[in-house]
Amino acid sequence: MSTFKLATWNVNSIRIRLELLKKLIEAENPDIICLQEVKAKEEDFPFADIRAMGYPEIALYGMAGYNGVAILAKTPLKSPEKLNWVGKTDARHIKAYVFDDIEINNIYIPAGGDIPDPIVNLSFAHKLTFMDDIAEYYELHKAELASKKMLLCGDFNVAPCENDVWNHKQMLKIVSHTPIEVQRLTRLRNSLDLVDVVRKLYPEPEKIYTWWSYRNPNWATNNKGRRLDHVWVSPNLSERVVSAKILKEARSWERPSDHVPLIVELKL
Repeated sequence: MSTFKLATWNVNSIRIRLELLKKLIEAENPDIICLQEVKAKEEDFPFADIRAMGYPEIALYGMAGYNGVAILAKTPLKSPEKLNWVGKTDARHIKAYVFDDIEINNIYIPAGGDIPDPIVNLSFAHKLTFMDDIAEYYELHKAELASKKMLLCGDFNVAPCENDVWNHKQMLKIVSHTPIEVQRLTRLRNSLDLVDVVRKLYPEPEKIYTWWSYRNPNWATNNKGRRLDHVWVSPNLSERVVSAKILKEARSWERPSDHVPLIVELKL
């Protein structure tokens, strides 16, 4: 094995999407799968089903009904750790090492509600503070983290580039593409000089989306998407990136998530 494949996917409930997980595995056969919004406690998580699909290693940070992140792997996951930010234990960040030295961080950044004002909307305040909290930690520990091979992925709930949304001007006041969110996400990426894998391979002005709203029944025809799901790597992994792919057809699967899997391949 000279390369490995990693998929990141907000499944919006693992128990509802178990058959679709199987479809993803049949289509792409990733070595590592990072799931967000699994919406299951430890005792409700389908460990046996997932192990039967060929993923014996599972690191889970679950909670009842909301959030929840999991890393599934064919190869050993070492030193799994649940991380908390903003003083909340809300199951949004789990990390583990694969292939001895690559630190996989699976992160689910809060969506932030509908009103882009941290004063009147506490969910939005939580989102901004969450990004700041991680960024500040990375900035403080930059010297010791600089030599690490790090991969951050997940549903970041921010579409940072102009062509990460279907209409830049119309979306500037919509949560996920407001300047303040883009600024906070950019700070987080810059905290360790991380490389946005998808934009490295598919630079602006190419339109790229990973999410299409459930409120839009004609999502495929009018294509009003957003790129909310991301994979970032530390500079020392950047040259090892082989490919990135968005599995858009997953949005047409039966009982789909509103997000589709993003798959990257890296040299070992």
